[in-house]
Amino acid sequence: MFLLILVVGLGDVVAIIPMAALVAVMIMVSVGTFDWHSVRPSTLRRMPKSETAVMLATVVVTVWTHNLAYGVVVGVLVATVLFARRVAHLTTVTREDTKSGPDGGTRTYVVEGELFFASSNDLVYQFDYAGDPDDVVIDMTKAHVWDASTVATLDAIRTKYAAKGKTVTIVGANPDTTERLDRLAGKLGAGH
Repeated sequence: MFLLILVVGLGDVVAIIPMAALVAVMIMVSVGTFDWHSVRPSTLRRMPKSETAVMLATVVVTVWTHNLAYGVVVGVLVATVLFARRVAHLTTVTREDTKSGPDGGTRTYVVEGELFFASSNDLVYQFDYAGDPDDVVIDMTKAHVWDASTVATLDAIRTKYAAKGKTVTIVGANPDTTERLDRLAGKLGAGH
């Protein structure tokens, strides 16, 4: 409130203050508000490497460009990429034999996690295309499809099974995933 009154009400008086004095005040405010404990080597060793990378990227870009906005943008981009990389590995596929019969039976794969461009890359390698029986069920009850790349991956899985003469049924998808599959499945080009 004081700063607002100073700039709006006393703008003419503030204008005659030398810039060097204002710079000195801003430097002292920065030094006083900075958390020096956060840059100690002992603290940096305990922090996750991703957080340290975000902090360093932000500081380096800010100092290099002399523009805090560029530093913040780069920091957000680095944080986004590192988050996507970390979340990509939280997807699991569990294989279950549900029934067997004269035709070889049915194998069910239970997919768990959030499926998007980063996590769906490994999904295609989680299935035993040659060793599975003729009927394969992919249970998506515990999964959510977020983007078209996962639909393309599921298409690739169906294509690989079809090449072996096997059928794939996707069950348990939530309404959003079902809508995305219905809209995009088979329309995204060749599989992986």
